[in-house]
Amino acid sequence: MAAYYELSHTVGFEDTNLAGNVYYVSYLRWQGRCREMFIQEEAPELLDDLRGDLKLFTLKAECEFFAEITAFDVLSLRMRVEELTQTQIEFTFDYVKIADRLETLVARGNQRLACMRGPNDNTVPSRVPAALREALAPYSGTAAPARLRATMNRESR
Repeated sequence: MAAYYELSHTVGFEDTNLAGNVYYVSYLRWQGRCREMFIQEEAPELLDDLRGDLKLFTLKAECEFFAEITAFDVLSLRMRVEELTQTQIEFTFDYVKIADRLETLVARGNQRLACMRGPNDNTVPSRVPAALREALAPYSGTAAPARLRATMNRESR
């Protein structure tokens, strides 16, 4: 199985509903946060591109729930690359509760993104930037071979 990018999160009251369990929208928000922190930590050179005309459009976000969690539970969000095409990325997310040295899978989600470029009134699909492909390689089931990485580097020039 591929390695995962991990983000730790302690559930707060702002993540819960009136019943005290985590509100379902929080899981989707955590997917976005995990993806953002990945870019900041693993592909910081992409930040200027995102401030420019690169856009990451979320095409689909889903989550399947297996167990309840509440305020002050500690989670490990584990993100892997499920699929990487020329213009899109699909991630899977495991939500793992950590308590007393035990790990419990409480939810699993996925998210599909499309890379786009251009002004808001004329945005078109764009290749996944080489820097992002390289940063994602360790978290996918098939790391890009050296020959493919060299090709991607030439394409990005």
